[in-house]
Amino acid sequence: MKIIDSHSHLFLEEFLDDLPQVIERARIAGVSHILMPNIDGTTVARLLVTCELYKGYCLPMIGLHPTSVDAMYDQGLRTVIENLKQHSSFVAIGEIGIDLYWDKTYLEQQLTVFERQIQLAIEVNLPVVIHCREAFGYIYHVLNKYKGSSLTGVFHSFMGTVEEAQQIMELGGFMFGINGVVTFKKSSLPDTLKKIPLERIILETDSPYLAPVPHRGKRNESAFLKDVLVKVAEIYQLDPEIVAAQTSENAIRMFGIR
Repeated sequence: MKIIDSHSHLFLEEFLDDLPQVIERARIAGVSHILMPNIDGTTVARLLVTCELYKGYCLPMIGLHPTSVDAMYDQGLRTVIENLKQHSSFVAIGEIGIDLYWDKTYLEQQLTVFERQIQLAIEVNLPVVIHCREAFGYIYHVLNKYKGSSLTGVFHSFMGTVEEAQQIMELGGFMFGINGVVTFKKSSLPDTLKKIPLERIILETDSPYLAPVPHRGKRNESAFLKDVLVKVAEIYQLDPEIVAAQTSENAIRMFGIR
């Protein structure tokens, strides 16, 4: 059984001491690929080194994360554009989006950066990986302008309502990234998932964050994707093998994995 971790930050300092072991555990767990979204200019080098070290297994994305956006966002955008020119290995523009959970000070700048990166994704024909926190209305308003375009992507760490899921599906080429949140006792996500076709789901960990039950509270890692898989299979009342195959096919199609 093969599964794809479509969103993992194994290049961060939390994995400095044991990355080879983390990768090996992922392989043993059946993880065939690990996709890695960038955060900002401070993380690009580590991202690229990690993906070069595990070439073909760890696949990089490039983007400017909304929580890294401030009044001086131009340099962050230049870093994204320059790296796209220098490297052909990126599988997506991400992660990008709007985050109003911690601070609303730079909302206008976040909106500008989000839309600039959407336009860039269309130009280079790559999907977007969207971070949405307390900001669905803003994000949907921007994306709706591109309905009918070639834009595709993933709502990473989706935790929205049935109504929001329906709006996303009506946009066209978007999928839902499902991670350890689906295993949390008080999560409403299982009920929402029942309204979303499995063909629109990809699996992720968001390592080192959001470790699934029974690892909740620990550092998350790609090997724990199996726990997410088991829970999703339970929700859809399907064999985990079927869910693994379909979600992997979805990720391969979305990101052009070979």
